Amino acid sequence: MSDNTTSILIVGVGGQGTLLTARILAQVAVQLGNDVKVSEVHGMAQRGGSVVSQVRYGKKIYSPIIPLGGADIILAFEKLEAARWLDYLKKDGMVIINDDRVDPLPVMSGKVKYPETIAEKVKQKVDNTIVVNATDVAVACGNVKAANVVLLGVLTAAANLPADEVETAIRAMVPAKALDVNIKAFHEGSKLYSPVSA
Repeated sequence: MSDNTTSILIVGVGGQGTLLTARILAQVAVQLGNDVKVSEVHGMAQRGGSVVSQVRYGKKIYSPIIPLGGADIILAFEKLEAARWLDYLKKDGMVIINDDRVDPLPVMSGKVKYPETIAEKVKQKVDNTIVVNATDVAVACGNVKAANVVLLGVLTAAANLPADEVETAIRAMVPAKALDVNIKAFHEGSKLYSPVSA
């Protein structure tokens, strides 16, 4: 997180809540007095295609785009997406992976096989890799769609963000009917983080 700039790459597939997570994170950064830039690439979001959000915050941010090797943290909502975007991580960066599988179209059509042991391979390349089962935690909290907020909880703990500020942003941006489940999911996610030992 050099130059007082933090760059977070949020990757997943359509329907996983990556965009909402990016917006909550940007709101937290604003609440903390930072300059913030957000870039979103939707792609084939409605058809299970890649969705990428870039959130950069700090004293002064001139570009929303994270260069290759420029991300402090990659927050991956799905295993294959973690591997796909790994070149964007800094040498000493962190990867947070939801241990979830969403088959892309070439896999669904039978043209290619889904790669095995992706999370393990990412761990071999990146010392600071955290793998959690956010989907199961979200289901236990009452809604599978809250997996994004479980991951946000892990990120909050890992990046030392103030939990109360993140909760304030969640309350401001999540619809009232889904708020209780999302707050619970956020706190459960925060408990999942434990620093990777050297």
